[in-house]
Amino acid sequence: MIVAAEDNFFTRWSRRKAEAAPAAPAVEAAPVVVEPAPPVAVEAPPPEPPPTLEDTAALTPSSDFTRFVAADVSPEVKNAALKKLFADPHFNVMDGLDTYIDDYNKPDPLPDGWLRKMVQSQLLGLFADEEKKPEQDTEDPAPPPAAQLPTEPAAHEDTDLQLQPVDDAGRPGPEPRAGEDAAGQH
Repeated sequence: MIVAAEDNFFTRWSRRKAEAAPAAPAVEAAPVVVEPAPPVAVEAPPPEPPPTLEDTAALTPSSDFTRFVAADVSPEVKNAALKKLFADPHFNVMDGLDTYIDDYNKPDPLPDGWLRKMVQSQLLGLFADEEKKPEQDTEDPAPPPAAQLPTEPAAHEDTDLQLQPVDDAGRPGPEPRAGEDAAGQH
């Protein structure tokens, strides 16, 4: 079978598709003639005068405010109408998404224990006047107790963050030489 150059896959497919489809009856569409409608004279209603400040006094939250924000309304009337609209408690509910509503003039509520531990509060002298203790009037003051490590952590301290004593601090013996590790091995 010899295939002509113009007889490729797509032309054969198209031809077979057309042969397999049943013949549909030809229906001619009748031309549609549209006649123009006769002009109708519609009288426009006279334009309403723009609302005044007296009209804003009669507004309620369920009123239609579109008249009061039109382009030909004076700015004073627009502002009075919008003030009346937003006075409704429906629009005065905080949604919690306002970022800058907090009073940032008040200090952060840090506990005094944390604030006393901060180096910056010591540098600023925030608690310097409280650290000055009144002098004792006794003749034989008790000597200050020796510095001791606490045996139990305080209730406010985090035991996971507590410093652990170093077991090998001040160990006797020579320092490891270059190329040796601490066990003295090469």
